[in-house]
Amino acid sequence: MSDEVRLARAYLSRVAEPPAGALAAFVSAVGPVRAAALVRRGQVPGAVDSQTSARRAEDRAEADLAAMAELGGRLVVPEDEEWPAWPFTALDQAAAQGLRCGVAPLALWVRGEAELSTLTERAVAVVGSRSSTGYGQHVAAEFGHGLAASGVTVVSGAAYGIDGAAHRGALAAGGPTIAVLACGVDIAYPRGHQGLLERIPHHGLVVSEYPPGLQPARHRFLTRNRLIAAFGEGTVVVEAGRRSGAKNTAASTSALGRVLMAVPGPITSSSSSGCHDLLRSGEALAVSSVAEVIESTGRLGVDLVEATRNTEVGLPQGEALRVFEALPLDSATSAEAVSVESGVELARVRALLPELELIELAVRVDTGWKRSHEGISRGDT
Repeated sequence: MSDEVRLARAYLSRVAEPPAGALAAFVSAVGPVRAAALVRRGQVPGAVDSQTSARRAEDRAEADLAAMAELGGRLVVPEDEEWPAWPFTALDQAAAQGLRCGVAPLALWVRGEAELSTLTERAVAVVGSRSSTGYGQHVAAEFGHGLAASGVTVVSGAAYGIDGAAHRGALAAGGPTIAVLACGVDIAYPRGHQGLLERIPHHGLVVSEYPPGLQPARHRFLTRNRLIAAFGEGTVVVEAGRRSGAKNTAASTSALGRVLMAVPGPITSSSSSGCHDLLRSGEALAVSSVAEVIESTGRLGVDLVEATRNTEVGLPQGEALRVFEALPLDSATSAEAVSVESGVELARVRALLPELELIELAVRVDTGWKRSHEGISRGDT
């Protein structure tokens, strides 16, 4: 790929405020180099002109690329092999349906040595409220750690609260993580996460569609959320109030056809009210473990949660409990003896003993019935 193409896309990424659907379509139609030349001259269709006229004189492409090189970063463009074409297919499909969240970026500014396409082959977004509780931060860190340890890239937005906890969990596992920013990748935002944003490029990537030096703004957080949703095979909302920005990422996740998951929280916690709304409406799947997240977003028939063992099921109730407690721990006994000991009629005992055997609480031997090893351990209360 020529330097001319990279310079053109660097210029275009600064000229229009994302998501610039008309400009993106124009670039696809005429190519980035010609599109950049026509934008500079103002010889573009009206829709493109409205998106580019205010900044078309801002030609800092060479300076932006040089600034990124000094940071050890780069501009990744669709013509590069590491461009995440597959994750962005969902954006293209959404764009075809007229959805605002469906516009793919013109280019991505990236810090870190890992290849973007490689890290997004298997990724999950973990998002949530900035005003998180201790419960939410604990869950986010556990999910971040567990996903990264399983080879799944953790994608988030580097914000305070849930985002930061998810990134730190992934870093603690020595696994990959991607921070998607709503400003230039040379800007530490939030300032309190400067150290975190310096660590992430050593284990993953810091990514933005905004050029160097561009400051964060409220609308840019909403815009970047579609990229967080697109990078992941699914999104886990750990904690979110009813008006949380994480619900915007959740909406983009659903619009892009990705798997949306939510972590249930205490019903008394306003920090989990948004998650409960998503679960109650049926928009999100309830998840409570890393294994469930991997199963929900993973490979069909491969990433499955182990079936729940009978040890997680409580002791039987009513007559079944009486029959179970009448079983000896060591030597076996007859059904008749169990009937006498439990006070349950013999016919009912004979029906219940095979049921207890099926759930691994009883075992039949040559001399009669007794508790199984599982029954002994669970009966020891």
